[in-house]
Parts: sequence; C-alpha cells; structure tokens
Amino acid sequence: MSALDENRVRLSVGDDKIVGTLLKPEAPVPGFLFIHGWGGDQAEDLGHAEELARLGCICFTFDLRGHAGSDARQDAVTRKDGLEDVLAAYDYLALQPLIDRDAIGVVGTSYGGYLAMLLTAHRPVRWLAMRVPALYPDAQWDIPKARLDKDKVRAYREQPCPIEEDRALAACARFKGDALIVESENDDRIPHQTIVAIQAAFGKANSLSHRIIHGATHAMRDPQHQRTYSTLLTGWIEEMVRASRLTY
Repeated sequence: MSALDENRVRLSVGDDKIVGTLLKPEAPVPGFLFIHGWGGDQAEDLGHAEELARLGCICFTFDLRGHAGSDARQDAVTRKDGLEDVLAAYDYLALQPLIDRDAIGVVGTSYGGYLAMLLTAHRPVRWLAMRVPALYPDAQWDIPKARLDKDKVRAYREQPCPIEEDRALAACARFKGDALIVESENDDRIPHQTIVAIQAAFGKANSLSHRIIHGATHAMRDPQHQRTYSTLLTGWIEEMVRASRLTY
C-alpha cells in the first residue's frame, strides 16, 4: 500500500460517497536555533527564521544576555554566560511539541557562530550553519568579553592554535553532522585564516560546504548581500532537510 493509499478519505454525502486524499506535514519536524552576533539581537535572524518556518521547521530566536533589553550589562557578560544562554535556548527548543530531537540545526553569526561551535560539544546538532564565524583564544574564558584585548584576538584569528588546543575547533573536530560556512570577501574582522582553520577542523563532518559572498563586509549591510545570504542559507537547509527525510 502506498503512502497516498494510506491517506485516502471517504466521505458520505447524502446517499453517495466521495473519495479524497489528506496530505499532512511530516511530523516530527526539524528545529532550528538562531544565535545572533555580538552587539546584535534576534531581529537580525527573524526573517531567516520565518523562511524556515514556511518550510515546515520550528525555529527559535532569542537575545543573548547583554543585548537588546539587557544591553546595559554588555560590559559584564562573559563567554561562559553566552554559552549558558545558548544551552538554555537549545533546551527550550528541544522541548517543543513536534520537534524531532534528532533533527535540530543551529545557525550562528560571528560571535554566534563561535557559540554554535561550542554548543555542538554539549548538545546533539545535526546541521551547523555559520556566517563569518569568529574564534577567540581559550584564555580568560571568565573575563567579560568586552574586556578582551582586541589586538590579541585579531592576532589569534590570523594564526589560531592547533585544533586540540582550541575548544571551538576541538568541538568542530568531533562534529559529525552537516556544516555550512559563509565567508564575506571583504571581512575586516574575521580574516581568511580563521575560516581556513575552522574548515580544517571538520574532519569528521558528514558534509562541509563553504561559500563566499563577493564584495560583502563583516556586517553585511548591503541589501543585495543580505538577499544572497538568505538564498544560500534557505537553499542549503532545504536541501539538508529533504535529504534527511529520504533516509527515514
């Protein structure tokens, strides 16, 4: 019996009967967590989340501590605080009805990409999409992020530590899902060396895709570049989700 035969419906209409076919969304459904960048807020992710919701995914966006309504605390929050926020957000999403806990993806931007990499070491993540992902030295983990020496961070990004000596890269090395890295050609914050280091860490990933948005800056204010990224992200996620459903 085919799937369509299983969904056949017969309705009585007076003395006659009509036959129909009821088509329903597949359940459980994938879930996606969005993590914004440093100094941003969830508003920058809402458009992408709405696109994925139209594809039948459950999405969750949120504001990290020290941002949006709590931006007065930005000078006090640490990377440890950020990871705790992301873990809490992930757990909330995973508890939503209809969520397939084996099909949860994370989308992170810059600092949000860094936190997304760390998250994969603590929670199951099937799909990991990152735009201009950042790296930071492990030292001073409990120091407020705003107080990190920017020159030292920049130097570290140009020459990161070996994979096993960087907790974010080490998390990538253990990741076995599908990953997407989107780089901006004219990024003044994340040098190409950082992207290369992150790519090299995904030795066990099921798949790794790398895209460059030509002419784009780190902040990517140009509407055309934003549209290009939106198309890339939505297309990649749609491909991943469809491929996963074919394996069931």
